[in-house]
Amino acid sequence: MAITTEMIKELRGNTGAGILECRKALEQANGDMNAALDYLREKGLAQAQKRATRQASEGIIELYSHMGGRMGVMLELNCETDFVGKSEAFQKLAHELALQIAAADPLYIKEEDIPAEVLEREEKIAAAKAREEGKKEEIIPKIVEGSIKKFKTEMVLMNQPYIRDESITVQDLINENVVSLRENIVVRRFTRYALGESTESSEE
Repeated sequence: MAITTEMIKELRGNTGAGILECRKALEQANGDMNAALDYLREKGLAQAQKRATRQASEGIIELYSHMGGRMGVMLELNCETDFVGKSEAFQKLAHELALQIAAADPLYIKEEDIPAEVLEREEKIAAAKAREEGKKEEIIPKIVEGSIKKFKTEMVLMNQPYIRDESITVQDLINENVVSLRENIVVRRFTRYALGESTESSEE
């Protein structure tokens, strides 16, 4: 299938990847847009893993205020160079992540950040609820497993569906930017404030 300029432009608009990368992805996918998106996301994951050990100490502190000042988010997003840190694409990503935190209220950045005692408590709650509902004892472990998976999806920033496109996760969004910006990108820490609520924060 012939790869058109319009197809490349559409894929680039959806992912932020470079023109050559978009062309290659479409060629690999034989013009299938969804397959090309998957190709770029897989490449993003591979590049993110490859670059994960590279130092990321530049970046931005993003401040976001919502609902007339009734909610606020402070986010530190790091990259490798000051040049990328000042770029429009990187600053847009920081803003999108702040919006995500404001809307979805995660408690942790990564699964590894969840304290063991928190997971134990969630497991006990899920098991007790299943027993109260009269579930058979042999299926309770499966129910608990599903409950913990849901907890990690809802409470871990990287696992959450991206609020603007729920077909991808926040990690996918960051991976796409790793591909397009060619640098390691790290969510270092965040704090979310809401009037009348307790403050929750997370650090790497």
